[in-house]
Amino acid sequence: MAQDYDSPRNKDEDEESLQALGKSSQNSSSDIDDDENAIAEDYELPGADLSNEDASVTVIPMQGDEFICSECFLVKHRSQLAYTTADGQPVCKECAA
Repeated sequence: MAQDYDSPRNKDEDEESLQALGKSSQNSSSDIDDDENAIAEDYELPGADLSNEDASVTVIPMQGDEFICSECFLVKHRSQLAYTTADGQPVCKECAA
């Protein structure tokens, strides 16, 4: 729809549209607050008591083509090996950078 922006404005229409915007923003803000509260209920706070929770994680042992970086102590694939220190400790590419 084309609109002529150079034409004179009608102040009554502007006031009505501002009132309508004010009413719609009040209604939508209460909806947003409800959504935020529902989302916040799902988050766990740090230090929360998780003693009654059951964690089922399968631990896979380190593979033959992996190493533990002596700087960051993460298990890395051998393709990430940058160098080995004088005492034989491996260092990954991220720590070497």
